Amino acid sequence: MRKSMLKESVAVLIRSPSQPEKVLLVRRPDTDPELPGLWGLPAASLQPGEGDLDALERLAHSKLGITLHSIRLCCEGEQQRPQYRLRMRLYEALPNGEPVLPSPSSLAGITLYEAWRWGELSELRASASAGSLCSFLALQWHAA
Repeated sequence: MRKSMLKESVAVLIRSPSQPEKVLLVRRPDTDPELPGLWGLPAASLQPGEGDLDALERLAHSKLGITLHSIRLCCEGEQQRPQYRLRMRLYEALPNGEPVLPSPSSLAGITLYEAWRWGELSELRASASAGSLCSFLALQWHAA
């Protein structure tokens, strides 16, 4: 049996500055190969030699047009996907600024979000049921 490739990722639970019970939800494109059209949390795969905080900074800047502060690790988990094993760490943070999604033509090779909104953690149940590890981790961490 061939051993699965390991993919390291980070996700972030961004709290609304004015309503801390609300979190930033992002909608994946309908063309996404793994979780099409689902609302979830911002996430990014680590690039070679990149640490978690660097990946979070890149994610916030390139996918959301913001910076993050008060970053803290919440939990981590793993999941077997068809082509690889996913290891993810979930962080919590506060945003500096209001998210602005980049145009699809500005960044190639990464999943860009189609929309964002402030929502309830409970709204992650659908994506967790569909296999979203970041949504599953957020719900599990919140319930603990």
